[in-house]
Order: sequence, then C-alpha cells, then structure tokens
Amino acid sequence: MAKEEVVIRFDEVTYKYNDKKLILEDASFSVRENSKITIMGQNGAGKSTIFKLMTGKLNPESGKVHIKNGAKIGIANQMIHKKEEELTVLEYFESAFPGEKIYGIQKNMNKVLETVNLSVPYDKKVKELSGGQKARLLLAFALIQNPDILLLDEPTNNLDKEGIEHLTTFLIMYPKTCIVISHDANFLNSFTDGVLNLDIFTHKVEQFVGDYYDVVKQIEAHIERERLLNSRIEKSIKDRFEMVNKLGGKSVAMRRLANRVRSDIDDDREKMVEVRREDKTIPNFKIPYQHYKDPIIKINSIEVLKQGKIITKKVDKVVRRGRKLLIKGPNGIGKSTLLKSFLARKGVEIDDDVRIGYYSQDFSELNYNDTALNALQEVMQSTKIQDLYEAAGRFMLPGELLMNKVESLSEGQKGLLCYARFMLQEPGLLIMDEPTNHINFRHIPVIAKALNEYEGALILISHHPEFVEQIRIDDEIDLAKI
Repeated sequence: MAKEEVVIRFDEVTYKYNDKKLILEDASFSVRENSKITIMGQNGAGKSTIFKLMTGKLNPESGKVHIKNGAKIGIANQMIHKKEEELTVLEYFESAFPGEKIYGIQKNMNKVLETVNLSVPYDKKVKELSGGQKARLLLAFALIQNPDILLLDEPTNNLDKEGIEHLTTFLIMYPKTCIVISHDANFLNSFTDGVLNLDIFTHKVEQFVGDYYDVVKQIEAHIERERLLNSRIEKSIKDRFEMVNKLGGKSVAMRRLANRVRSDIDDDREKMVEVRREDKTIPNFKIPYQHYKDPIIKINSIEVLKQGKIITKKVDKVVRRGRKLLIKGPNGIGKSTLLKSFLARKGVEIDDDVRIGYYSQDFSELNYNDTALNALQEVMQSTKIQDLYEAAGRFMLPGELLMNKVESLSEGQKGLLCYARFMLQEPGLLIMDEPTNHINFRHIPVIAKALNEYEGALILISHHPEFVEQIRIDDEIDLAKI
C-alpha cells in the first residue's frame, strides 16, 4: 500500500503574539492525508494559533507553512463569533462562501445538518440555539465547505452524551484528514492515530504516533528517563568532587589528576539534559463564600422548550447555603436559558444583596474589550491588590498577561480567569453552565474539589459525568421529565 502524501507541513515556523510573546519557535512537523491527528498542550501553548497558521489567518514570523496544492481547509471554531449570532441559520451557512452565490445551498445544508444530527428552522437566529446545537452547527458549517482538511477546535464543548457519541462515530468514519483540539481525553483516544504535543515552556512541537493515552505514557516515560539520566550524572559528579577534595595538592601528579577529574565533571555537566516540564496543574483552591441568610435561592417556576414550544411549570425548589442543585436534560431543552432567567431573577426569589458568580458557556459575563486585570478588579471584595495578583497567579495568569485584553486570552485562560474572579468575588451563589468547557483535563479534578467544598449555594449544568461524580449533588431538576 502506497504511503499517503503529506497534506500539511510546518518548516521551522516561529510565531510571536504582538511581536513580543513567543508562542512557537522553529516548529516542524507534517500531517499525512486521511490521518486523524490530535493537538495537545497546556492552555495558552498555542493550539488555536496552529489552526490560524494553517488557515492563513496568521502569518509566521519565520519559517514556512506548506499546504498541499488545491487542498481546502474547513474549520469548526470553539465558539460562534458574536457578530454571527445575529444571523439566521441560512445566512450563517451562506457566510461560509463570502462573495459567492451558492445555488442549491439548502440541499447541501440538509445533508450536513443530517450528518451532525441537527434539525433547526433555517430562519431561526443563531443566537436562539442552545450551546449543544451551536456545537453541531459549527461542525456543519465546516463540512458544507467540503474540506480536504477538517480542523475541529474543542468540538465536544456543550455536547450531551448522545452528541459526543454521534461526533465520535462521525470522526471514526470520516474519510479525510482531520485535526482536533480537545481536552476530553476519552473522546480523543477513540479515534486518534497521532499527536502533536505543544510544549508551553520550550515553544516546540513534538510529533508522536499512536493513540492519545499511548502518547501520554510515552511522554511520561521520556520524562522519567531524563530524570534518571540526570540523577546518575549528578551522583557521579558528587562522588568525583569528593575524590578531588581528597587528592588535594599533595603532589604534581595528584594535582594533574584532580584537574583531569574536574575536566571530566565539566564534560558530564554538559551531558545533563533539560528535563521536560509536564503541564502544570493549578493547585488546590478554595472559593470563599458570602455569609448570607437562608435560603439563598427559591425556585418557583421554570421554562423548558419542548417540540418548539416554551412550557412554564410550577416548581418548589429551595437551594440553601452549602447545597448543590444539578440541572439535567438533553441539548436544546433550555438549560442555559433557564440559568440566565435565574440571573435575571425570573421565576425565582433571590435577595438583591446576594453576590452571584456566573460561569457561562460563551463567557458572556466577561467584557472582551476590558483587560484581564480590570475583569478581576471589578468583582474583588478585598482592597489589597496583592490578593488579586495571588489569585491570578494561582490560575497561571501572570502579571504581564493581566495587562492584555480579555479577547486576546485563549479560551482556556478565559475559563481560568473566571475561577480567579470567583475567588475574589466571594459569591453567595454560584451558577455554573458547563464549567469544564475549555479547561485542561489536568485542572478538572482540582476544580471539582473546589466546587464540592464550596460552602455557598451551587446550581450546576454539566455534560461531563466524571466531573459531576466528584461533586456531592443534593438535589436535581431533570428538564426532560418536567
């Protein structure tokens, strides 16, 4: 069987953000036709930057990005742009072909929407779709362009179990090249046959063959080998230093021997390797809570979307301090809309003085034109600026990064910014809509622990079963059973 041709090749590509912050340095790798490749790396390592370099939205400072002649690239971004939210579904698909009049586009729309298991009216505005429906729409938008190379950036965000299973089957059967960024390890392992690992410390890209878990083991084994090699060299150096001290300067011969030993020690020091640093995991943290009288929130009525109609139902739910309520239901039933109604104090009783911390699917609670520093300052209860920098540092948001606008942060960094805000805000009520979206899988157990130990009231939506299992849920509302 003939080897597949290379369809993408990076040749010593270097890229800096704002001509200052180094993202990639001399990155070289290749992707063959019809392969399924995963890009992995810490938040802010440059995963989405790789996609922008592939599509030509960014240009390297040096080096070359080679795309096979005639190869068409389709990309499903992490989120739909705010300007596109105002389009109808039909207008959104038409925007995939700027300046072109595509005849029969509705026939093609039917085909791709059926492929992604989505049924929505074409005259419906994109902003009216649920998070899960938008995730499917993003994939359909890429597919309607009939790409030779499909780029998927966090495609499982907001998808329920059925949606993830459908996407997994689609990717296993997909006959062309596909490159995926995701923090969902189980999802990645089901179809990946190669990995590009971005090292945030060295700014290099390493290429591995094998499934996701194989590669993780390879990296861990390589780190251990480097540590053992350095350990042996360090012991040898220590032993020879002791020898030099014993030789002293008793004779010319001994001084010559001591000099040779010192020279050997210098040679061995050069043999020591810089041990690869693993992705950092955020340390354990605690979200302080606002001491407030019970109940924190009383839910009197909720709205759900069934068969295209909004149905209002009376309920009697109370969430007290230290209690945790899970909202369940399939994509499109109105879970996120329900949480937004709680924020607007619709159908609920919440005192005006209760501080509400909110994690949304699309970070709508953040002002993208503001700096990350201001995003933290606007919620902090403390008057000590040191508290702000300590909270930011805990979530791997260094001082220099805080001066950047929120829009310039990676999606993962925006998520971590939200958790830093909660620490400073000290909310009485946390409303969390898919709080693992965009978050590195290494951080998820730490976040689950913090939410489990949170002593205020918590209302949670999550399609991440392993995450939910780590949190003590006291009550639930299943919208499918309403």
